[in-house]
Amino acid sequence: MSWTARILTLFPEMFPGPLGLSLAGKALERGDWTIETIDIRSFATDKHRTVDDTPFGGGPGMVMRPDVVDAALDHATRDGLKPAIYLTPRGRVLDQALVKELSAGPGVVILCGRYEGLDERVIEARGLT
Repeated sequence: MSWTARILTLFPEMFPGPLGLSLAGKALERGDWTIETIDIRSFATDKHRTVDDTPFGGGPGMVMRPDVVDAALDHATRDGLKPAIYLTPRGRVLDQALVKELSAGPGVVILCGRYEGLDERVIEARGLT
């Protein structure tokens, strides 16, 4: 079984994108790793497939709804694939050391943010890094 990158995004059609044109893309073609995209919007519960809302504690902008993201994360980790990381400018830098650490496991679940970010309750409850 190859290493898996499971990506939660509002734009699954963007993948593999530039990854397909790089050394990582060649490894993807060889089957050294796999990429799975999950459309976060498919976990919305209303007829408009709404994924954003105003921040719970107030503030400007919109954040991704915690119920939708939580359901998407449940689905993405259903087979035990961990860790789950959240891509944000405020998070840990994705450097070579972290990539090497992540590559030692079976894969990773990557949550791509949007709007003003993600409701902080999900980050804390899920221990996202």
